[in-house]
Amino acid sequence: MLQHAQAPVRQGAGEGSGADDLTRLLFDGDDRERVHGEWRRLISGDDFAPRPGLTPAERTALSYERLRLVNDTVAGAGAEALSYDARRLAALHEWTGFVDGGLCTLASIHYNLFLGSLLDHDGYRRDLSPYTAMERTGTFLCTELAHGNDVTSLETVAVFDRATGGFVLHTPNPGARKFMPNTSLAGGPKTAVVAARLLVDDQDQGIFLFLTPLSDADGHLPGIRVSRLPDRTGTPVDHCLTAFDHVRLPREAMLEAAHGRLDKDGRLTSSLGNRRKRFLRSVGRVTMGKLCMSGGTLGMARAALAIAVRYAHHRRIGAPRAGERIPLAAHRSHHGRLLHSLATAYAMTLLHRSVLDRWAGHDPADAEEREDVERLIAVAKGWITWQARDITIEARERCGAQGLFPGNGIADLPLNVEGGITAEGDNLVIWVKAASEMLFAHEAGPALPPRGDLTDLAFLRDLHACVERVWQTRARSALRGGPSGDPVGRWNETSGAALEMVAAHARLRAADALLDATARAASPRARFLMENVSRLFLLQELRPHTGDLLVAGHLTAGHVEALHTTTDRVIADLAPHLTTLVDAFDLPEEFLAAVPLANADYLDRFGA
Repeated sequence: MLQHAQAPVRQGAGEGSGADDLTRLLFDGDDRERVHGEWRRLISGDDFAPRPGLTPAERTALSYERLRLVNDTVAGAGAEALSYDARRLAALHEWTGFVDGGLCTLASIHYNLFLGSLLDHDGYRRDLSPYTAMERTGTFLCTELAHGNDVTSLETVAVFDRATGGFVLHTPNPGARKFMPNTSLAGGPKTAVVAARLLVDDQDQGIFLFLTPLSDADGHLPGIRVSRLPDRTGTPVDHCLTAFDHVRLPREAMLEAAHGRLDKDGRLTSSLGNRRKRFLRSVGRVTMGKLCMSGGTLGMARAALAIAVRYAHHRRIGAPRAGERIPLAAHRSHHGRLLHSLATAYAMTLLHRSVLDRWAGHDPADAEEREDVERLIAVAKGWITWQARDITIEARERCGAQGLFPGNGIADLPLNVEGGITAEGDNLVIWVKAASEMLFAHEAGPALPPRGDLTDLAFLRDLHACVERVWQTRARSALRGGPSGDPVGRWNETSGAALEMVAAHARLRAADALLDATARAASPRARFLMENVSRLFLLQELRPHTGDLLVAGHLTAGHVEALHTTTDRVIADLAPHLTTLVDAFDLPEEFLAAVPLANADYLDRFGA
């Protein structure tokens, strides 16, 4: 068993360290308590302490138990408020993801995809108390076995029945089975929101959502066919294949709003002109889901780094002098990699905050603004979750073989990040869509001549804007020069450069968020650290693009020659502050005390 120990004093957080000011910058400033406080306290309790040795079924059951604890925290109707509060909802995923990846998944489904969809579709007309009180757990069924990223082609049907005014929900073939929803009997009675193609007199009216009870205390309801999928990587969730055998639903089962209403005679009225737009509005909660998935993997990356940095200071190895032992953190080959990851984690966190601010403040009635923000969310989701994978893998590797044991709190994190990369839109697919739009709907920054040096943050930031411009220009040229009459061929010629443009845009937005936060630092120490974290991020992300910038005249040979030594000096300046930088992540000491590798007595506790 992995035993608990007395929570250690927060390292590096003494007066003048800057950790508290960094925490303020990272966690929403004056809004920190409202957005993050309740979740941080929740995971600090005994109910979230590690429970090693559980079977997959027991771990799934535990995640459902903890979902009810989350619901107790928001208390009844507060579940509705949570679904509407983008910042608090995303923060829930940040704080629960690294302690229970299964809970992170279940919470995203219940509060965002299920309850959020109900609220977005005239939810005030429904009795939501069974779901806000967790008498019934909500789930969301959209993806089908044969239709993932092309869900606009899904085949599940809801046939309008003129005789009853209701619908008949049916799965016409094996490929139309709903893929991976949590529809088993684990966790108690469940109700689903099901995406299905509405048929009225055999006329396809497009895809809408239908509220569908799945099970009660006695098991699955008639016509509901559920089979468990094999265990997947990461924390287990009760993923299933789900089919419907002519399941009858009442008239009120259809979720309606301005984009789609069906009158008693089967006539559809809509504020939107085509079926694709109606579908995208029906499943609009997927956009918030991207922010939730980004937040969950973001929390995992920060937790992995906190564990790895603490271990780097506790693990002592032989030194050049006989009989002397020094910490792993003393070596540039070790702390340099951790600092690179830390700089990226800071950039990820602040990018996520800035994107959340855009989403929370946008005008839903402004279609152009909404599309712009949704595209930004997709770009950020892809970049953040991909970086989280790299960071959790790096952090695990820096902990050596001991990092392979789940009891040390880090081994499952890369596997759980994989779920975030694929959920709510596969990263590559949503980036391809963003790339196609950004070719002409977005104008990259102007090309700039060489100016400044490699320690100048404004100069480094502008160089990243130039990288975006380079790739946008290449993509536009490729599109114009592609084979005529062959849309796939033209896009194949264009997509490589267009995706590089999206990646450059993501880095630039992250850099801007970092620099904005740096300007808000209140203490000299925090400003010093933020400036160097920003400098390290900008320098490390510049390295693969020096050739393009040199050819285009944005860098000189002297800049390129100085890049390595400049980066190394920044790492040297930050190395003494490794602990302060991770202490700013404000992870509960109760969590860290339960992770053997994060404590000085890990040798005594491991395997005990």
